[in-house]
Amino acid sequence: MGLKILPRLKIGNLQPRFPIVQGGMAIKVSTGKLAGAVAREGGIGLIAGSGMTDDELRHEIRVAREIAQGGIVGINTLVAASRFFDVMKTAVDEGIDLLVAGAGFSRDLMNLGKKSGIPVVPIVSSVKLAVLAEQLGAAAVVVEGKEAGGHLGTTKSSRLLYPPIKEAVKIPVLIAGGVTDREDLMEVLAMKVDGIQVGTRFAASFESNAADSFKQRYLEAKKGDVFKIHSPVGLPGNALSTPFSDRAIAGGAKPDACDGCLKRCARTFCIVKALLKAREGNLDEGLVFAGEHVYKIDAVLSVKDIFTLFFDGLEPVEEL
Repeated sequence: MGLKILPRLKIGNLQPRFPIVQGGMAIKVSTGKLAGAVAREGGIGLIAGSGMTDDELRHEIRVAREIAQGGIVGINTLVAASRFFDVMKTAVDEGIDLLVAGAGFSRDLMNLGKKSGIPVVPIVSSVKLAVLAEQLGAAAVVVEGKEAGGHLGTTKSSRLLYPPIKEAVKIPVLIAGGVTDREDLMEVLAMKVDGIQVGTRFAASFESNAADSFKQRYLEAKKGDVFKIHSPVGLPGNALSTPFSDRAIAGGAKPDACDGCLKRCARTFCIVKALLKAREGNLDEGLVFAGEHVYKIDAVLSVKDIFTLFFDGLEPVEEL
């Protein structure tokens, strides 16, 4: 058998060698080191902007650029974050290649993309939002299903959401959620996807900014371990059990003070501090987000080896 041809992904004026976007994982899991490595290997690397100061973001973009060797570097920030637009504006000023946003929808971001000439890619979970995004000038959309790690906008599988959304719009549609290994990739390629977004597999990479104990928690996960926790953002999130998550579910993790990092917050616990603690390796005080297919991960790998895992034997697209 000959080499199988991968789909040609083009987002605005951007065309990566491989049709893969690395998910933007906050808080500070996806920093410049990971995004740059993914970009260097021929994908689109995303820095997670949520929880970063402007100076931190500028630094991470420059780190990514140095590593990427001309590859595509973007940013993903939660619309629900208080500083969402400021972070995106800083990224634009620093010359970012792509703007990706989830946990809400922002018309202001669409306008920023138009003014700056930078492609905007919203993360959506319905036909209605995908059509609206296209009408407002989105260069592509990411369809994220219930299998994805982190905050979720749906209880439906990405495999069910993708076909009607793809039918409804003319822009590229990427699928996110439950793409962790070669088997998952071949499954979604059979659906004629334009591209994939992958988060959880890259969180368990050497270049990920997560602590070793965070990554070890991934390696310990069994099928069915991922559960949904209601985030103070107002959305459910896919996570792995930790001492902190157990307390949060029982109502024993309410914060003593609030920094106002979200536009709206239920204040059941501090999501930013919980994610930051987990990233630092303090699972007693941290929340570990993970996708449903995390149980398929049996080793921490380099980004280069992850690309081999996904794409070995698959012919990369030709650059235009």
